[in-house]
Amino acid sequence: MSNTLGTEPADGHQSQGTPGAGSAAPSARPAPPPAAARRRRGRAKLRFEIALLSGPAILVFLAFVIFPVALAAFYGFYRWHGYGPPTDWVGLNNYKLILTDPAFQQVLWHTGVILVLSLAVQGPLAIVLALLLNQRIRGRSAIRILIFVPYVVSEVIVGTGWSLMLQSNGALNDLLRHVGLGFLQADWLADPDLAIWTLLGIISWKYIGFAVILMLAGLQSIPEELSEAAQIDGASYWQIQRRITLPLLGPTIRIWAFLSIIGSLQLFDLVYIIWGPYVAGTAGTSTMAIYMVGQGRNAGNYGYGSAIAVVMFLISLVVALLYQRFLLRRDLQGAITEGAS
Repeated sequence: MSNTLGTEPADGHQSQGTPGAGSAAPSARPAPPPAAARRRRGRAKLRFEIALLSGPAILVFLAFVIFPVALAAFYGFYRWHGYGPPTDWVGLNNYKLILTDPAFQQVLWHTGVILVLSLAVQGPLAIVLALLLNQRIRGRSAIRILIFVPYVVSEVIVGTGWSLMLQSNGALNDLLRHVGLGFLQADWLADPDLAIWTLLGIISWKYIGFAVILMLAGLQSIPEELSEAAQIDGASYWQIQRRITLPLLGPTIRIWAFLSIIGSLQLFDLVYIIWGPYVAGTAGTSTMAIYMVGQGRNAGNYGYGSAIAVVMFLISLVVALLYQRFLLRRDLQGAITEGAS
C-alpha cells in the first residue's frame, strides 16, 4: 500500500479538518476606538457622575446661601423697612455708616476678644482632657458623656438656665453666700468688667465637649507604636506628648480652631438669650450678629440690617480664606495627595 493513514493526499491539499493556509479566514473584529476617543468618553462619564451626585447639594447651596447673600447685598443699597419693594436708593451710605459707627467698632472688638479668648481657653483645656480621657481609667466613658452633654443641649435651654442662675439673686450668688464666700458675689451679667468673662465661661462649658471629641478622634489616629518606640528609647510621658502627639495632632487642632473662629464670628444665640440686644451693648458682650438684629430688625431698618449681614459675610469669608491659605493649605494638600494615590 502506497498511502498510509498519516500521509497527505496525492494532490497536495490538506485534509478538510486541519487548519491551514487553505482554510477559510476568521471574520475580522472591529478595530478598538482610538485612545483619545476613549479618554473623551471617560471624561464625559465622569462629568455626568459628578453633576448627578453634586447637583442637589449645589442647588441647595445656591438657594440657601448664595441667593440670600445676593438679596441682602441688593437690599443693602436701599433704605427699606421690610415691606413692599425697596425704592429709597441710598447707594453705599449704609456700608459707610457701618464702617464709621462707633457701636459697630465696639462690637467688632467684642467679637475679636471672644474669638481670641475662646481659642486660648478651650484649645489647651480640650487637649489636656483628651489626653486624660485617652488613658485607660475607670469611668472614662461616663466622663466623656458628661463633657459632651452640654454641646448637644440646645442654646435656648443653656441660655435660659445660665441667665437664671447668674442673676443678682440667682443660684450662684446664693451658693456663695451660704458657703461663706459672700464677698465673691457679683452682678455677673450686667457688670461690664465681668460680663465678657461670664460669656467666655458659658461658651467654654457649652462647646468644650465638641473640641474634646475632635481631639480624641485625632488621638485615635496616632499609631501607638510611635509612643512605645519612644518609651523604649527612654523618653518621658511629657516628652512623648510634646515631640510626637502634639505634632501629629496638629491637623485636628487646626480644623477645630477654624470651626471655633467661624463660630465666634457668628455668635448670636447665647448672647441674645442671656443679655438681649440692648443689655448686651451696655454689658460689653454684644457681637456683630446682635448688632445686626438690633439695628436692623428691631429698629425696622431692614436695608441697614442687610448691609450689616453682608459685612459679616465678607469678614467671615476673608478670615476663612486667609486661614485656609496660610494654615490649612498643608493639610489640604496632604489629603488631596493621599486621595490621588
